[in-house]
Amino acid sequence: MDGRTRFQLVMEHNSDTCGFWHGNPHADSMARLYKHFDVKDDFELALHLHDDVYWCMPESNGVWTGNTSMFDPLGGMVRKSLNQEGVFANCEDIAEIDRYHWPDLNHLDFSNTLSLLRKTRAHDMATLSGMWCCFYHIVADFFGMENYFVKMHTHPELVLAVTDRVVDFYLKANDILFDQAGDLIDSFFFGNDFGSQLDLLISPDMFHRFVMPYFVKFVNQAKQRGYRVMLHSCGAVAKVIPDLIAAGVDGLHPIQALAQHMDADSLQQQFGGKIVFMGGLDTQQVITFDTPEQVLAECERIRDIFGPNFILSPSHECILPNVPPANVAAMAAAKR
Repeated sequence: MDGRTRFQLVMEHNSDTCGFWHGNPHADSMARLYKHFDVKDDFELALHLHDDVYWCMPESNGVWTGNTSMFDPLGGMVRKSLNQEGVFANCEDIAEIDRYHWPDLNHLDFSNTLSLLRKTRAHDMATLSGMWCCFYHIVADFFGMENYFVKMHTHPELVLAVTDRVVDFYLKANDILFDQAGDLIDSFFFGNDFGSQLDLLISPDMFHRFVMPYFVKFVNQAKQRGYRVMLHSCGAVAKVIPDLIAAGVDGLHPIQALAQHMDADSLQQQFGGKIVFMGGLDTQQVITFDTPEQVLAECERIRDIFGPNFILSPSHECILPNVPPANVAAMAAAKR
């Protein structure tokens, strides 16, 4: 069975074998991984490890051709902390938001993304694509993270105005890509980290006001094109998984195994058969510090808990430089 077929069966909750994705190695990890597996790039690594899916991310493939960054929430300053004040930190007027130089859609070029989509499809892997649409992080940068959370209470209209602008750009950018890609995309994949190790970063009430409505817009956009929807969020997000399911999210990634209530047993008991989980192999301890034998055993354990309608992958897609290549091989060996 080819990877794309397996991915489709998993997403339909009708597979008899789990899927696999090795993730997206950090730039500093690549040389070591490529040498160990005797490959020249990440695509060859995916083929070598028999991945079922591949991430064709526009932002990693030259989509932005502008002379400045796509968004410049810090006004040209280098970010030194998440709490650093952004350009709207002291804003009290929506007119100031309207005057901001928002990104121009004419600076988008999806040609490299389309080439990668075609290449992935030619090798019978399922394609994950779409703009990353990390509006939660971008809006936080525009205000500074603490400022962002405070302004949800003190100046909600400003938070919503900035969020509307960011999301509107991403929706229009997706429309351009989706028009060009057509059925080359199997699943829209987008991400916003809204969980910490212990809980949501904001209250459920604030999440439902400032985040969830925009998720619904992105989900509906993708579903209208016939795409599956895979949402990424690190951290403890179990509280809102029912809302994600209700909104039509098909899969949740990366399943941060050591975060509160994100263990495989709990998730499968509560949500098994309602949403596909992609990830689950702990990157805080197991794949980083355990032996290949222990990694294989843990992969087999979570695979058996989640069952065949599951995509095995690291619980953080960015394989860091301190992850031994032998442990990546052990993870791939657990697929069956």
